[in-house]
Amino acid sequence: ADLSLLRFISAELTRGYFLEHNEAKYTERRERVYTCMRIPRELEKLMFFGIFLCLDAFLYVFTLLPLRVFLAIFRFITLPCYGLRDRRLLQPAQVCDILKGVILVICYFMMHYVDYSMMYHLIRGQSVIKLYIIYNMLEVADRLFSSFGQDILDALYWTATEPKERKRAHIGVIPHFFMAVLYVFLHAILIMVQATTLNVAFNSHNKSLLTIMMSNNFVEIKGSVFKKFEKNNLFQMSNSDIKERFTNYVLLLIVCLRNMEQFSWNPDHLWVLFPDVCMVVASEIAVDIVKHAFITKFNDITADVYSEYRASLAFDLVSSRQKNAYTDYSDSVSRRMGFIPLPLAVLLIRVVTSSIKVQGVLAYACVVLFYCGLISLKVLNSIVLLGKSCQYVKEAKMEEKLFNPVLTATPGKPVSKPQSKFKSTQGISTDENGSTSVTNQPIHQKENLPSLLVTSNSDQFLTTPDGEEKDISQDSSELKHRSSKKDLLEIDRFTICGNRID
Repeated sequence: ADLSLLRFISAELTRGYFLEHNEAKYTERRERVYTCMRIPRELEKLMFFGIFLCLDAFLYVFTLLPLRVFLAIFRFITLPCYGLRDRRLLQPAQVCDILKGVILVICYFMMHYVDYSMMYHLIRGQSVIKLYIIYNMLEVADRLFSSFGQDILDALYWTATEPKERKRAHIGVIPHFFMAVLYVFLHAILIMVQATTLNVAFNSHNKSLLTIMMSNNFVEIKGSVFKKFEKNNLFQMSNSDIKERFTNYVLLLIVCLRNMEQFSWNPDHLWVLFPDVCMVVASEIAVDIVKHAFITKFNDITADVYSEYRASLAFDLVSSRQKNAYTDYSDSVSRRMGFIPLPLAVLLIRVVTSSIKVQGVLAYACVVLFYCGLISLKVLNSIVLLGKSCQYVKEAKMEEKLFNPVLTATPGKPVSKPQSKFKSTQGISTDENGSTSVTNQPIHQKENLPSLLVTSNSDQFLTTPDGEEKDISQDSSELKHRSSKKDLLEIDRFTICGNRID
């Protein structure tokens, strides 16, 4: 062969190659690009649905909960007129409603002893770096409070409604009640400090603190993108992002209310705050999109997984509307996403009542009209969410899970036996034509109540649709790996604590 320099240059200039010889590799790379392009749309659809779920649970505290408390108290007062037809004075749901109402009222009056103005000036006097560290510590503390707070509330509800014939294995309702009040009060103060820190950042002249706080969101990308994530872990992260985004919206609302009060409700000042609010919201959206796009890319997760996540959240909502649901939907959202509306509601009521003065008949009439508007918004939001949830459950082919749930027993607890042909173990009653009622109120079941209360839709779930799983390669090792995974409907926000992410 002629090994001349001219021949080498000629070979380099005329050398060819054929990409179709490795068609599978390049097709996979192209699909990855398409997946990254689909992530923003699919993620925002999930976020949009999840935020309205949180809004529904949040509005419930202000609208339907006071009415339910009033009905429960009215039933308790008028009970002697009708006689004791049941061993229970109140139904379990009514007991829980009264406990929530009493906790809200007590914590609201306790919050009056916390001086917001003094806290604002105390935080404003700190240096920028110190405030940045404080804000990061508050975010960690908020997650820790949320992780333990719903357990405290669930322990209170179960202690107050547990059948009395069982052997006493708790410290009593009153200690649990004081623990719940203390938790809600401390968590409300924590959120108040977060809102105050954000308010200081908004009002700083050079906006340095606000810039540092926004850049902290991008540090979150570094802490999560380069870790190994499975579908269940990504589901948990998505729920956490939904809760974080909704909480930030409420914090921004509180900051705007406090600032507008200081400027005598001058509408011109609202346009001064508008760019900063948009910057906070835009940074949150950008960070979530980039984070999820690269996590799905590095872990070979398709964009269709977000529709499965949305179907799982929709399944929770539809399950909570059944005739004999295990739990209230607001508590289900708390367990799934870590969003506990009680502390946030206490803080918002405290800020609104201190910022807006109600004087005169016309002002009280406006309050009544505003309350009626909130009820209308809550009802409309619930109707639309229920319709969309039924649609998502039907599209995911999860309807049969509502009628044939697979019950898993808590360690040491019995599993309830299946019921008749036209009644599922979750208590969804159907008539001879097969129609299902998902909006009726819960009724008391004497025999199956202890076993029904053991398991909940939020803690034990069913299998997600596996239609897409069948299209995946049938490699034996991959199937073995898939069989060991937990299903999406078995994942709540606490499961990730037991799953180590390498």
